[in-house]
Amino acid sequence: MKRYEGKRMGSVARVTVDGRPLDPRLDLWNHSPSGFEWGYGGSGPAQLALALAADHLGNDEEALGRYHLFKWQVVAMLPAWGWTLTSQEIDEALQRIQVNA
Repeated sequence: MKRYEGKRMGSVARVTVDGRPLDPRLDLWNHSPSGFEWGYGGSGPAQLALALAADHLGNDEEALGRYHLFKWQVVAMLPAWGWTLTSQEIDEALQRIQVNA
């Protein structure tokens, strides 16, 4: 099971997956070249939602189709100071989104 973690280091938001930096997947969509964010619904959270969905799903096309709702229902609600999500929690959230869509 993967573990995703977001932490603030000064004014910089860092996100890791199993201790290594999460790929922002700017190749799929460039919402925020300046980095990840969370806790609201802007461009930084959109980039994080896409990166999390793409890494978790392992399917770029599926991630592109699902990350917007994931941003609003999960990433926008993450606490500002830091958070941890497991692959199981991401999977459960994506399943709820699919059921409610």
